[in-house]
Amino acid sequence: MLQLVIRNLINNAIKFTNAGGEIIFKAKQIGGECWLIIRDNGIGITEEKQSELFSLRAGTTFGTNNEKGVGLGLLLCKEFTELQGGRIWLESNPGEGTAFYVAMPAGN
Repeated sequence: MLQLVIRNLINNAIKFTNAGGEIIFKAKQIGGECWLIIRDNGIGITEEKQSELFSLRAGTTFGTNNEKGVGLGLLLCKEFTELQGGRIWLESNPGEGTAFYVAMPAGN
């Protein structure tokens, strides 16, 4: 499940970052958690869309090269992360990029 979460977040970063952009993947331990951070300098996400990303209301999206998404990937990421005792959230600014955070208990 964790591999699917990471793969989906990296694929999304690629999909929503223009050619020549930057995507960074980091893992670090903070307290009793392992944090996975996927950061890009892509197109970013509006505050309005951020509130719906992890739900069925997310809907269809199109990437920087018109790649179509059905809007289920982040919902599955949330479900799979929470099933393993973790949490997922994001920070984003339109035009500046997005960072997704996955925090998992360090013992898992």
